[in-house]
Amino acid sequence: MKLLITGGTGYIGSHTIIEMIEKEKFTPVCVDSCERSTPDTVDRIENITGFRVPFYKLNICDKELFFNIFEEHKDIIGIIHFAAYKSVSESVEKPLEYYRNNLQSLENVLEACSKFNIPNLIFSSSCAVYGAVDKLPVNEETPMGIPFCPYAHTKQIGEEMIRFYTQIHPQCKVVILRYFNPVGAHSSGLNGELSPDKPNNLMPIITQVGIGKIEKLIVYGTDYNTRDGSCIRDYIHVSDIADAHIKAMEFLIEKRNIMNFEVFNLGSGSGISVLEMIQVYEEVTGVKLTYMLGERRAGDVPAVYSDSARALNLLGWNCRKSLADMVESAWKWEQNRKF
Repeated sequence: MKLLITGGTGYIGSHTIIEMIEKEKFTPVCVDSCERSTPDTVDRIENITGFRVPFYKLNICDKELFFNIFEEHKDIIGIIHFAAYKSVSESVEKPLEYYRNNLQSLENVLEACSKFNIPNLIFSSSCAVYGAVDKLPVNEETPMGIPFCPYAHTKQIGEEMIRFYTQIHPQCKVVILRYFNPVGAHSSGLNGELSPDKPNNLMPIITQVGIGKIEKLIVYGTDYNTRDGSCIRDYIHVSDIADAHIKAMEFLIEKRNIMNFEVFNLGSGSGISVLEMIQVYEEVTGVKLTYMLGERRAGDVPAVYSDSARALNLLGWNCRKSLADMVESAWKWEQNRKF
């Protein structure tokens, strides 16, 4: 069974493709503009799996070019839609770029589902849709809050676009996966988080400080109402997230869904602060980090972590890898990188 993976050379997309091939689940076709990734990722996937993924380097906001993929691959039975801009801080600086890219790409994906009779869709969402919450952990019934940044708002709008779409196209079954903070790398150390831009997420900044590519880490905010004043997040290994996408697609194909619009949180169920993550990194690697305490960053919420019981009960999914696994694999990837 053939699946189209949009944003397939990105961080989570590439690990999902690897997981599919290693588990012999589905045949992936990859499309990515490589604006925030690199086409070399296809080579890394092949080095790890021995399989050369069909790859189309194009922006799916270009509907004509995007639709040509479906003309060439008429046996695609599902789409996993990762393609989106995702930087919190950049979205605050460039909101219109985020609305244009993230929503136009989703519109084209939904139109493709209709035009080419694609019955299964998984949408890459985010815990950012919850905003600042009063009660932790959050579950799927937690209402969406006021978005702290345009990136989060595009995910909220995207979910609503899909919800309304499925009301008039009930033949299309959709799973929304709201995941928390992906970290780590493939266990081989040959594929991990990579972007030609300066990293914005905590783990790649930590590893690049550790190896000397970045001078120091800035802890954005130490006066939040948390146990040590720094932000608390729910970190989850990227390979566990990849596994969830496969289980979600099987869930749809096997028609185990009750509704044609299903939502699942993906998280570990506990939170760790920025300062605690620094401590874990130092313990696992034996490397002391250079960091400084800074002001709060626009778009950040103080704390968020997940109740993922629904994913366990209906998808049969839970986290397999520990925080130490996340740090160890990310550090291995950083040491193996040639660029």
